[in-house]
Amino acid sequence: MPGRTSRLPAMRRRTIAPVAALAVLVLAFGLANGSFLGADNLSVLAQQSLVVATLALGQAFVVITAGIDLANAAVAVFATLLIAKLATAGTPGLVALLAGVLVAAAIGLATGGLATGLRLPPFIVTFGTFVIVTAASHLYAQGRTYSVTDGLLAWPGETKYLFGRVELSYGMGILVVMYAAAWFVLKRTGWGANVYAIGADPRSARRAGIRVRRTTLIVYLVAGLCYGIAAWQALGRVPIADPDALALGNLDSIAAVVVGGVSLFGGRGGVVGVLAGAVLVVVLRAGLAQFGVDTRVQDIAVGVLMIAAVAVDRFSLGRQR
Repeated sequence: MPGRTSRLPAMRRRTIAPVAALAVLVLAFGLANGSFLGADNLSVLAQQSLVVATLALGQAFVVITAGIDLANAAVAVFATLLIAKLATAGTPGLVALLAGVLVAAAIGLATGGLATGLRLPPFIVTFGTFVIVTAASHLYAQGRTYSVTDGLLAWPGETKYLFGRVELSYGMGILVVMYAAAWFVLKRTGWGANVYAIGADPRSARRAGIRVRRTTLIVYLVAGLCYGIAAWQALGRVPIADPDALALGNLDSIAAVVVGGVSLFGGRGGVVGVLAGAVLVVVLRAGLAQFGVDTRVQDIAVGVLMIAAVAVDRFSLGRQR
């Protein structure tokens, strides 16, 4: 129990820090541009965060096990193309959606199988998957984009007004449910405790009787499901499947995870911080864009933010040891 008690302050800091950083960034942009804090702009920012936050959720599961997934955005793009092409060919929206989500999950399962079964480094496996899936998306698209008109596929982008002022989309509801479920699984179940144990020390986890390979395989499966739902979120926001979409989705999702307090060294962090990290990355890009900052400079800012977060995590881990 003493060990658990001593870890609680650090765990809280990993959640509080990204939330506080997000609040400071929003306030700073709001002071520089009064319209930034308007209800309409904040609603747009929240909707822009949906895809990044959904990708980041799947990424977080993998990173907690001390892995990394460089293919998550590419998998989501392929799923959007599959869903859109099936729907265009007359397949019912629900069937097309299930096909896209299941294929994304299958790719996650295959990736996890290579990483665990052959004991290959996740970086190499997911980078290879990224190259394969990106190429497959362009071949499958045949140089075209595909519009989505099915009501179910566009449903996450539909909005309602709360209190007559704040515009919220159904996609936000999906995201809240996903994060709530992930928080419960990771923090309140034995399986979640096993995931953290594997990330902290896989050898010790194995000695403790945890089925490391099977648990890690399930983690990649869950991540793949998240990427499939991210594809649905993307089609709800922009009802066009484009093989060149989400070009920086993997960068933004990894940045959201590490800024959100999940350690790239595994075994530490939580999904509440990841959600704040995802919104923070989107707010940073949007705030800079509103001041006319070049997109490449925005990429630099996100990259610097990610490196700084990893450096802080490394320093914190060194102090704990």
